[in-house]
Amino acid sequence: MNDAALRRIWLCADDYGLADGVNRAIRDLISRGRLNATSVMVVGAAIGRAEVAALQDVVAASPRCAIGLHATLTAPFRPLTMHFRPLNGGLFLPFPTMLRSGLLRRLDPGLIEDEMLAQLAAFKALFGRAPAFVDGHQHAQLFPQVRDAFLRAVKEAAPGAWVRQGGRLKPLAGLLGAPKALVLDVLSAQFRKRAARADIPFNPAFAGAYDFSQAPDFGVLMGEFLEGLPEGGLVMCHPGFVDETLRSLDPLTTQREAEHTFLAGDRFPTLLAANKVTLS
Repeated sequence: MNDAALRRIWLCADDYGLADGVNRAIRDLISRGRLNATSVMVVGAAIGRAEVAALQDVVAASPRCAIGLHATLTAPFRPLTMHFRPLNGGLFLPFPTMLRSGLLRRLDPGLIEDEMLAQLAAFKALFGRAPAFVDGHQHAQLFPQVRDAFLRAVKEAAPGAWVRQGGRLKPLAGLLGAPKALVLDVLSAQFRKRAARADIPFNPAFAGAYDFSQAPDFGVLMGEFLEGLPEGGLVMCHPGFVDETLRSLDPLTTQREAEHTFLAGDRFPTLLAANKVTLS
């Protein structure tokens, strides 16, 4: 098939730095040419010089893969800035509490901006450069009060980066069957307006949100994610191998292995070709 007839999309593995098993799975898929982006948690339990060097080595052999910052503002992780508030036992607030606090305007955007700048500086210290893009763990970059602080920090510390928005091309598609995606559609509408106003580029469409607890067939889901995704659209994924660190930090465990198995297998390239999509 002529490459000109293919749509190039981003397939981004989140959470590099969360746990060693996650890191190994992401590096494996990059080495196979099955990912073209990963975002790094600089506050994760498995990030340091050795893990960064290992990622840089595998990306050097697959230069089409971009490395971004996975901005983290929710529990069970700790902020880099000592003055960050509010906290819950020294940790960021849990995801639902953080979202509710933003909706009720109980957050301090200045403190969020400081934390974002600290995480961007930590990324630059580890990788020797600013991130190619910036997204957010549990989509916290989309939350009210967080989004403006997030965009200001990116504009200042990573002016060449693009940012992730979480809205679908057809925002109300599959309304009853995808409540998580609908929430992201709503939150992303304001995020896109603010990013455009700040002249910060973002992905035109997003896919990859689903109910992890139901352990669905990831291959079937990937087919749905790719259908109609435009040039430059982004699919989020969470491949990983389960280890004790992952179990202690995140409820998404064995489904990560299902994602890795599909992405590493023979069905995935066939699915890309059938949808006229490329990662190259």
